[in-house]
Amino acid sequence: MGTVETSADVVVGERRQLINVAYRLLGSVTEAEDAVQNAYARWYGLPRSRQEEILSPGAWLTTVTSRICLDLLGSARARRERYVGAWLPEPLPDRTEWDHAGDTDPTGPADPADQIVLNESVAMALLVVLESMTPAERVAFVLHDVFRYPFAEIADVLGRTPAACKQLAASARRRVSAERSPVAATDQAAMVRRVKEAWETKDIATLVGLLNPAAVMTADGGGMVGAVLRPVEGGARIAQYMVAIADKAPGLELLERSVNGVPGLVAQRAGVVVTVASFDVSDGLVTRIWAVRNPEKLRPWAREG
Repeated sequence: MGTVETSADVVVGERRQLINVAYRLLGSVTEAEDAVQNAYARWYGLPRSRQEEILSPGAWLTTVTSRICLDLLGSARARRERYVGAWLPEPLPDRTEWDHAGDTDPTGPADPADQIVLNESVAMALLVVLESMTPAERVAFVLHDVFRYPFAEIADVLGRTPAACKQLAASARRRVSAERSPVAATDQAAMVRRVKEAWETKDIATLVGLLNPAAVMTADGGGMVGAVLRPVEGGARIAQYMVAIADKAPGLELLERSVNGVPGLVAQRAGVVVTVASFDVSDGLVTRIWAVRNPEKLRPWAREG
């Protein structure tokens, strides 16, 4: 009757995988945790006899979590129309840089952000591209291209044929290829360091030289802290804006940190993380900067300070 497969340990053990799927689908740690909790609630709401009929609880939970995320993605546009300023995905630090001295759970960290595997599939540049997709494209791409789920299972999530899901993933893949030009981590780190040094010295000329003339900087303050409500376009304007920020925020400390697994910058003031910046680099120049300032999205960085 599948008693071993439906044991509590096996079901709970799926949580890490589910959080990883949900974060990539939603771009929000909080929403990912809520989606996974909802999926578990549905599982534990099943009669024991029904649980024992399910041969793979992990596959069942993934399907349910993905459907919940699909519903959330469908309503996200309306929610984000009410959002103050630009909406950006929540940035995540490299857990190896955190101080876990206070962790007491011997089985592992309880924070969902601590369970997300940081690789190219959570780079801010990719998450931003995912935001431009339809909910169905995003689900098909993430489940197939990132987690290697077969289209037959994705079809069950989306309520479409496997062939239709394959087309959705292909369409999403074309978007990713058109928007992204991956850069080696060492090259990215070197560019971020140069931006940091020029920013610290308020060297506008050097900053302009590091930025693509058509570069775009997007900030997310969520209406909770000061941030430009619209993207700043053009390398010269971005450089001037960055120096203006430095002038208005004495005592701001810039740190080179991994942001979603890619070299980025963290700004601290009085030991508190106030901004997390991600960069996209192409042909030796910075083309995009994403600066997250919304304190609610910086909670995983609290231990950085």
